[in-house]
Amino acid sequence: MVGLFKKLFTLLPHHIAYAHCDIPCGIYDPYYAQVAGHTVLRMTNLILDRKASGGNPPFQERKEIIHDISRFTKVKEEHAEILKHEIRVIWGDYFKEEHIKEYPHLHELVFSIMKLASKARQEIDIETANELLEKVQEFSEIFLKTKGVTPIRVPSLYPTGLDMVVYSK
Repeated sequence: MVGLFKKLFTLLPHHIAYAHCDIPCGIYDPYYAQVAGHTVLRMTNLILDRKASGGNPPFQERKEIIHDISRFTKVKEEHAEILKHEIRVIWGDYFKEEHIKEYPHLHELVFSIMKLASKARQEIDIETANELLEKVQEFSEIFLKTKGVTPIRVPSLYPTGLDMVVYSK
């Protein structure tokens, strides 16, 4: 009997869903996008710091520098992609037409975030990483306003020394 169900199931049309939540659950938060933005910025700083310590060091130290820069780059790229994913899900699944009417620059903001995240992956540019985080914070503020809460910026505990957008009721 199990074999019959397996055969029937394979004949029926079905799709694999890749989304935050297909219920929809209503649980969205740009927190992880902000953390990813801080991580991209931090990794960019670490890469630049490690490169600055370069010069012409002995072979063993050069290996360590290459190792460190490789690891920082991998994490920077992973978190830029996490950031893009988090923003895409909120933009595509949460925001509705009424939000776009209230915040007409939202599409342009998301487009800018996507482009900056890609650029942050491709380059080692502190200005790009800073601008990316700033745009994600702006996105977070808009999101929180649509939830009926007041966004505020508070100092993060991260080595970037920059803020996180949170809310106050």
